[in-house]
Order: sequence, then C-alpha cells, then structure tokens
Amino acid sequence: MKHKFYGGVHPAEHKDATEHKPIAPLANAPAQVVIPMNMHIGAPCKPIVAKGDQVKIGQLIGETTGLGAPIHASVSGKVVAVEPRPAATGFPVMSVVIENDFQNEVSPDCKKRDNVDALTPQEIVDIIRDAGITGMGGAGFPTHVKIGSAIGKADTIIVNGAECEPYITSDHRLMLEHGEKIIQGVRFIMKALSLNNAFIGVEDNKMDAVTHLKGLVGEKNDITVEALHTCYPQGAEKQLIQRITGREVPPGKLPADVGCCVFNVATVSAVYDAVVSGMPLVQRIVTVTGGAIKNPVNLLAPLGTSFEHLVEEAGGFSEPANRVISGGPMMGVAQYDLSVTLGKATNCVLCLSKKEMPATSERHVCIRCARCVNVCPMHLLPLYMNMYSKKSEWREAETLRLMDCMECGCCQYICPGRIPLVQQFRTAKFEVRQLAAKK
Repeated sequence: MKHKFYGGVHPAEHKDATEHKPIAPLANAPAQVVIPMNMHIGAPCKPIVAKGDQVKIGQLIGETTGLGAPIHASVSGKVVAVEPRPAATGFPVMSVVIENDFQNEVSPDCKKRDNVDALTPQEIVDIIRDAGITGMGGAGFPTHVKIGSAIGKADTIIVNGAECEPYITSDHRLMLEHGEKIIQGVRFIMKALSLNNAFIGVEDNKMDAVTHLKGLVGEKNDITVEALHTCYPQGAEKQLIQRITGREVPPGKLPADVGCCVFNVATVSAVYDAVVSGMPLVQRIVTVTGGAIKNPVNLLAPLGTSFEHLVEEAGGFSEPANRVISGGPMMGVAQYDLSVTLGKATNCVLCLSKKEMPATSERHVCIRCARCVNVCPMHLLPLYMNMYSKKSEWREAETLRLMDCMECGCCQYICPGRIPLVQQFRTAKFEVRQLAAKK
C-alpha cells in the first residue's frame, strides 16, 4: 500500500538532457586524482601512505579512526602529496594525491569470489566494511554501520531509486544498465539482515526503470518494485519510509527505530561489486549537466577526479557557468574552485547558466505567507527559524527543532521573497553545534 508524506514541492525536472545518455567511461583518464579522507559521516580517515609510495587500484590508503569507512586508491601510480586540499564541502581536507601511471594495476587484495552463496551474514557485513562502502545518494553514512545497527531491529529493507532532485540521472541510468547488480546487491543485504523481502522505490517519471527492475526480479517475488508518484523530496529516507510503509520516523530517531533500513541504488550496486569481484568503492557514476555544459553526460569516473576534468569530458562550457554545484539544485553545495574532486556521495556536477538561475530579490522580505510551513516535509516553522537565526538567537531557533531540518530547500524554493533560508539554517546549525561543543 502506498502512503503520502507531508509537504514537498514539484520543481521542473530538467532531466531530458541526460536521461537517455548511456553511462560512459572517461575518454581520458585523469592525470592526477585527489582523494579526500572525509568522504563519509564520522571522523576523517588517517592516511596510511606517504609521498613517494606506489599504489594500485583498490589498495587501502586511508584507515578509519572511529565512525567511518576506509578509503582506497582509485588509480594506480605514485603518491605525490599527502596534504590538505580544497574539497566540495568548502573547507580544505587532508587528501592523498596520486599521479596516475595509466597502467591500471589492481591490488592483489581485490580478488573475485566464486562461491558467494556460501557467505555468512557477518562475512557480508565485513566485506562491505572493508570495501569502504557508504551511502552514495546522501550524507555518506557508512553502510556496514547502518546494517550492524539494524540487525534484529529492522523488518523492512527499502532501496531508494527515487532520484527526485532535478537534473540528476545517474541512478536512473544505473537502474537501466546495471539493474542486475542492484537486484543481487539487495539480496546480499537481505541476507546480511536475515530478512526475506525488500522494496525498491522508483518515481513514476522513470517507468522504464520500474519495468526493467520488475523483469529482473522475475517470479521470485522477494523484492517489490514500487512506482511512486513524483514529488520532491521523496528520496529523503524518512519521506521514502512513510511513502512505502506508512511509518513515520519520530524526531531524533533513526529509520531502524521504526523497523526500516534504507539504501541508495548506487550503494547496493557497490555492495554487489565488493562481494562478487572483491573491488572496493573506487569509482562512481556522476551526471555532468546544466545549461552551461556543451554535452551533458553520465560518466563513470574514479574517485578523486577533479570537477574541471569532468567538465572537460562533457565538452567544456558552452557559456560561462553562473554557478557550479556539487549535487542537485535543491540540496547541492555551490563550488568556488573546480579543482575540488569527485567523492563517494557526489552524484552530479551541475553547471547552471545565467538564465537557469532563479529570480533574486535584494530585500528578502518575509510576508508571513506560510508557504514555507505548508511545504516543509519535517513539519517545521521555517519563517520563525529564520527570524531567530537572523537575530543570532541560536537557542531559540534550536527549540523550534532547527536540527531536524534536512536542508531540502523546499521552503526556499517556494518563498516569494526569495529568502536564502537554507543557507541561513546551515549557518544557524553550525552555531548551535559550536555552542554545544563549548558547553
């Protein structure tokens, strides 16, 4: 049975430029990759290689120091630096810089497994941990930690194929071209959680993917592929849970607290690669699109590839980009430097032309229309959160459940005053965390 979630908006999709473009490998491999040590939620990894070391594809180069996921070399070659470099988050991050030798040598640790059916649930979790797999459609939560915390609590597995953000089509193409990896990857996760059924939610603007995945499931009927009415932000895990199961995740709680465990389709595909071929997470599919791009494409690129190189692979700029965004237009982060690189959770490099930018207002006046309240999927009061944040009254903003804001951008999208609400809330959340750290 399908349910509704509160709020949401219906932005123009803008997916036509790439939704029919097959995934393409890079025409020219990057001469250098810069691999950040913080491609996940939790503590950054500790580099275990040094300048001058030779590395191979899949070789461990960053170890976890707490909550996190290990990081591996995405190309073979020589380590030329271990130092802070610009990152898509906006802050310099400790990174391992590898000069590509173009030999594509694979680490001997990456070995194909012949009898995957004999693996135990714990062995599957260990493989996922060692492969450095994280959520590839959102915040980058380590997948092995998510599975471990859900064992014995979750009764429902949900795989997110909604891809509700405008412009992005990387998951759509993955479902069409490598659907068998997704289906088998889901079954590996089902075994790890000792569950017999799972759901895959796909928005109904991708019915070709729905039909294809249903055909791959076949008569086994252990995986239900659901076509969901298109609405943003349906790809957020709490909204997807409510849409498919009718369950609401209470404030401050996790999906496992209502018996659910949610994974992105790219994540379960990476699980398949790790379990079957022994290859850790070293590459991903990324959509390079926007009105400023000559030839919008879906690319398969090694982690650490610079945005500049990805733009070149898409034919370069057809006109000066008014804004370059890591991610989609609703939740993505604007970039100031094209030397930032592709991370595990980077699904799009969006280069917007001037005419694609929304209308702006210099005054940013709130007229108390309450449209932001009507569309907030988290049942928040954005207009009052904004009022307190502008006055630097951080504690008052926190009492309005500021920290529950998932920065989806629905409020800013619908605001007639064009108030930069999301940026205001990001700043306020940073200040609240600083206060908590001092306390």
